[in-house]
Amino acid sequence: MVQSPGDDSSPRRVLVADDEPHIRRVLETLLESSGFDVESVGDGAEALDLLGDPTRDYALVLTDLMMPERSGLDVLAGLREMTHRRGLPVVVLTAKGQDADRKRAVALGAADFLTKPFSPRKLLARIVEILDESE
Repeated sequence: MVQSPGDDSSPRRVLVADDEPHIRRVLETLLESSGFDVESVGDGAEALDLLGDPTRDYALVLTDLMMPERSGLDVLAGLREMTHRRGLPVVVLTAKGQDADRKRAVALGAADFLTKPFSPRKLLARIVEILDESE
């Protein structure tokens, strides 16, 4: 369930990793307007750096599949090696909807794999569903 503005608990933080600035802005606006705290980065290497910091708390990661430095699959693989991040849900967003990529992402533990362009309403509903399932 998305947090209501009057809720006293801190907002759930989502890490967005996408190399396309306009996609990051769309995701930031969508998530922040729904009560989430958002951090965003432009590549997988930056995402892994943030995820490696055990003092940062995340409820979910949204990652693009194809990014410079490190891919979304690299993020998934690296994340699964971090004991403090086991069970952190990851949603992969990609313009590349090939079945082999979907299978690899799911094998690495992705909670979902969505192709671009995506419906913001459907994406938000899926995020809320995944977070409700993980609590």
